[in-house]
Amino acid sequence: MRMDEIQVQATTGRGGVRILKLQGSLTLNSTFDFQSAARRETTGAIIVDLSGVPYMDSAGLGAILGVLASCERTRRRFAIAGAPERLQTLFRVARVDTLLPAFASVEEAETRLSAGAGA
Repeated sequence: MRMDEIQVQATTGRGGVRILKLQGSLTLNSTFDFQSAARRETTGAIIVDLSGVPYMDSAGLGAILGVLASCERTRRRFAIAGAPERLQTLFRVARVDTLLPAFASVEEAETRLSAGAGA
């Protein structure tokens, strides 16, 4: 896989939560694949698993925030999970760490999102 490629695997977790597992760098050159996959998810909560993303640029961050905004508009729950320290630093520097519901693992995010599904 090249630096500008990303693989997106969509699965269904507990309580119908949709999980988008990303593998590779999320950059200007790879955001289209991620955005396309995210747009296909039109119902239910979404977890973006970032555990396989070693690097993200500002375009990648914008794509994540775009999915968050879409979920907010359609009253769906959203979370990110497993972000490596490098991405957590990016979120803090960009001052979006307080906007992004972040969990250490997909399992933790799943528990939180599926528990609030009826709310």
